[in-house]
Amino acid sequence: MNATLQDTVRERMGHAAIVMVSPKFAENVGSAARTAANMGIGQLILVCREMPDRETMLKLATAKAAHLIDNLEHHQKLSVALAPFGWVLGTSARQGRKRTTVNSPRQLMGEILPQLSNNRIALLFGPEDRGLSNEELRFCNQITTIPTVDFSSLNLAQAVAILCHELHYSVLEAISRNIFPESAPKQGNKGELEAMFGHVEEALTTIGFLKEEEDDYWMKSIRGFLGRIGLKSKEIKIIRGVCRQLLWHNDHGNPKKDKAAGIGR
Repeated sequence: MNATLQDTVRERMGHAAIVMVSPKFAENVGSAARTAANMGIGQLILVCREMPDRETMLKLATAKAAHLIDNLEHHQKLSVALAPFGWVLGTSARQGRKRTTVNSPRQLMGEILPQLSNNRIALLFGPEDRGLSNEELRFCNQITTIPTVDFSSLNLAQAVAILCHELHYSVLEAISRNIFPESAPKQGNKGELEAMFGHVEEALTTIGFLKEEEDDYWMKSIRGFLGRIGLKSKEIKIIRGVCRQLLWHNDHGNPKKDKAAGIGR
């Protein structure tokens, strides 16, 4: 790879980060850092109660990726860790009643490439024993499953390596063949989106659209729909403004209607 192409790939990959939720083994974090360094990803984020042993992480990261361990970002809550990101790709090996059909990493990279120019991308991984929960997957714009022949449980470090390679390969191919897709506009980040979803849920509950037994179903559908659209910050503010007006209207009633009915005279 020539220097110019390498710099361009590194620039695009630099918008991506690896986010690991509650990893159980420091070795996997170190291996993930090594993969990130090899693929041009410049940030590693952990969401966990306690930090893994630093020396163990460094041993697997090697000197090449030591800087990622030294600058590792640590959060207690996933919502805080993902707040700055505009697009999140989650990984899951489980297929259940509440989980929709997902595509392989390679199938999804075409949708991620346009995001890399103007948005920060998070590759999200769950712990070794259970993967990401439904509650954690709700932050994702997309969910992917790494295809296997039979036994679907991959080592965490292996899963990180596969996804990072697929992203790197897609970026390299698109740039080297001059077929990089048109850049997607800068989107509202997850912090803005989560505040909006909270507002939407409150408004829909207030007007009676959401019923307790159906809340999860409808909010999952709403999250999926609005997440795929890729809302801009301005559009998020508009939706929140509508929600605020609905809530205000519910609290204060309709002044024009009240006056016509002789209420409040």
